[in-house]
Amino acid sequence: MSTIPPGLARVPNSLRSQLSLSSINKSQLALLQVQEQLSTARMVNRVSDDPVRAALIGVLDDKLDRSVQRSRNISHAQAALGEADNALAEINDLGLSAQEIASNMVGTGFSSGDRAAQATIVQSILDGMLSQATRQSAAGYILGGDQPGQNPIQHFRGGYRFTARGNGIVTDINLGRSVPITLGGTNPVGSTSGRVKGDVDFNPDLTAGTRLSDLSGGRGLGVSLGTLEFSFNAGTKVQVDLTGADTADDITKRLNQAIRAYETTNSVTVLGPGGVSVSGAGFSVDVVAGGSLQFSEVAGGVTAQDLGLTAAVPFAFTSATPSGVDLNAKLTWTTPVSAMTGLGGALGTIRVKNVGGFADVDLSGATTLQDIRNRIEGTNLGVRVVINDAGTGIDVLNEVAGTRAMAMSIEEVSGNTSTATRLGIRSFSGTTQMSDFNDGRGVRIIDGVIDPTTGTATTLLNSDLSITLGDGASTVIAIDLTPADMTTVQTVLTAMNAQIAAQLATAGLAPGDCSVGLAADGNGLVINQNAAFASPVSVGQLNNSQAAADLGLMGGAYDSTSSSFVGTDTATVRVDNLFTHLIDLRDALNANDTSGIALASEGMSANLDRLTEVRGLVGGYQQRVDSAQQLEEDQTLVDTSVRSDLRDVNYAEAATRLSQLQAQLTAGYQSSSATLTRTLLDFLQ
Repeated sequence: MSTIPPGLARVPNSLRSQLSLSSINKSQLALLQVQEQLSTARMVNRVSDDPVRAALIGVLDDKLDRSVQRSRNISHAQAALGEADNALAEINDLGLSAQEIASNMVGTGFSSGDRAAQATIVQSILDGMLSQATRQSAAGYILGGDQPGQNPIQHFRGGYRFTARGNGIVTDINLGRSVPITLGGTNPVGSTSGRVKGDVDFNPDLTAGTRLSDLSGGRGLGVSLGTLEFSFNAGTKVQVDLTGADTADDITKRLNQAIRAYETTNSVTVLGPGGVSVSGAGFSVDVVAGGSLQFSEVAGGVTAQDLGLTAAVPFAFTSATPSGVDLNAKLTWTTPVSAMTGLGGALGTIRVKNVGGFADVDLSGATTLQDIRNRIEGTNLGVRVVINDAGTGIDVLNEVAGTRAMAMSIEEVSGNTSTATRLGIRSFSGTTQMSDFNDGRGVRIIDGVIDPTTGTATTLLNSDLSITLGDGASTVIAIDLTPADMTTVQTVLTAMNAQIAAQLATAGLAPGDCSVGLAADGNGLVINQNAAFASPVSVGQLNNSQAAADLGLMGGAYDSTSSSFVGTDTATVRVDNLFTHLIDLRDALNANDTSGIALASEGMSANLDRLTEVRGLVGGYQQRVDSAQQLEEDQTLVDTSVRSDLRDVNYAEAATRLSQLQAQLTAGYQSSSATLTRTLLDFLQ
C-alpha cells in the first residue's frame, strides 16, 4: 500500500509523489507476475524470476528431452527385436521341417523317386529361408550387420552369398547401456567361413607414413604423445613437444628440427647425415662418432618409451648403436608390401577356387596390402580378405554357401615361390588342422584294434592304407596312423615319411625312392617315387580304414610325367550355416544318398542348436529393453514430478495472492490520492 514513512515529517511534494508512485509500481509488478504465472501455469518463466530454480529446471528439462529420445530408441529397439525374433522363429520352424524330412528319408522303404520329391520340398524350404533371412525391421535388414540398408543374402552363382559386415548396429537405451538391433555374421543363418586364417606374421617395418595410432609402441600399450627431452654427451637437457604428431614422419621431422637447433645454439655436431629416421621396426638415429645422444622422459611422461627412444633401462644412441626399440607396427591396408618382412621375398601368383570357378591371381605387382586384397576380391568368386584380429596377417573368408563342388580353396601355382604359403593363406598347407578336413569331420583312422591271439594291438591290424610302388617287386608300404599323428598335415606327413623310409630300407630300396609331400601346383598330398620305376604308384585301403579316402588319396591319379601319385583336395573350405546343409540335404535326396542325408541332418541339427542360442540372446536383449523402458518411465515420472514442484504454479495460492495484490493496489491508489491532495494550508488550520 502507498504510504509516507512515519520518519518523514515535512517533505517536498515531489518526494511524496515519487514514494507513492514507487509503491504503486511495485504492486503492479507483483500483480503482473502473478497474472503471468496464472496464464502460463508456471512459477518460473525466466531465469531472473528465480536463478536457483531456473538452473534446476534447466537440468531436468535436459534430462527429460534426452529421455524422450531414449524412449524413441527403446520403442525402435522393441520393434526391431520383435521382428528379428519372429523371423528367427520362422527360420527355426523351416529348419525343423527340413530335419524331419531328413529323419524320415534316411530310413529304408523309400525309393529314389520318393526322395527326389522331398528334394523339391527342401528347395521350397530354402526359398522360404531366404525370404525370412532377408526380412526387414524398423532398423533395416535383421541380418544386415553394420549395414542394415543393404540386402545381406543374395543368390550368387548357384549358392547364397552373405555380404553383411560387423556385429550389428546398437541403440542407446539408458545409462550407457546399449543393445544390438541387427544381427551380424556370427549366426547360423547367414555366416561366412573364416577357416583360412593366415598363419604368417607379416611383421611390417616402420615406414615414414605409418600412423602412430597403428603402433603397439615400445611398451606394447600404443603411443601416448607429449613432451620428451634429450641430452648430448650428458649435457643440458632440451625438451621437445611431440603433441599432435600423426605419423612416424612427423616425429622424425620434429626431432631433427630440435636437434639441429641445439647444434646451432651450442656450436656442436650431434647428428650425422642420416639424422633421425625410420629404419627396420623402429626409429634410428645417426649420431656422430664419439657422441652419445640420450632421450628421457619429462616427469610423469611415457612418450620416449612409447616411441622406442628409451626403455625401462635407459640407453643412449651412438654411432655403434643407432637403433631404437621395436615398435611392432600393426598391419593396415596401406602397409607397403616391401615393408612386410615376414613375407620373405617378392610375391607371385596364387590360385583361388570357389563357387565352381577359379582364377590365377598375379600379386607380383601389388605395392600395398590393399592391392593384394583388391586383386583377390576382384576375382568375383565370393571371397573376402580381412586383416586378422591381432593385426599381424590376413584371413580369407568364403561368403558363399553352396554345394561341395563349390567349396573354396587357395592353392599354389607351380613356379611362384610358394606365394600362397608365404602369405599364410594356402588352404591345404603343413599347418592345416586335420580336424578341418572333409567339412570338419576330420580323417578317420583305425587304432587300438587288439589281436585276439596275442591280446595286443598290432601294426598289421591297425594299418590304414597301403602304397604300392612301381618297382619290379611291386613293393607294398603299409601306413599306420595314430591319434598322435592326426594334428596337422605336417604331423601326418612326418609320420608317413618315417614309416616309408623304414620300410624302404627293409625292402632294400634307396631312401629317396618314395616320399610324401604337398602338391607344388594345386592342393593335395603327392606320393613321389623313383622315376626309374616302370609302373605307377597305387594306393589302397587296409582294415576298412577310411583314412586314404579322407586324405584324398583314393580319388587321386598317377602322373607319369612327374612319377607321382597326386591326391585330391579334401581340405576345401565351406560355409557352415543352414543354407549349406539344406543344399546338402537337397542334393543328397536327389542323389538317393542316405549317408549324405544323414550328414546334412547332423549339420542342420548343430546349426539349429546355434539358432536356439541366438534366439535366446535376442530374447535377452528384449528383456533388457523392456527393463530399460520400465526404468525410463519411472525416472521420467520422478523427474517430471520434481520439475513440476519447482516450475508449476499453485493455482489456489496464486489466486489468493492475486486478490491480495489487487486490494493492495486499490488501497495504494486511494492512499496516494488522499495524501497527494493535501497542502500546507491543511496543516495550518
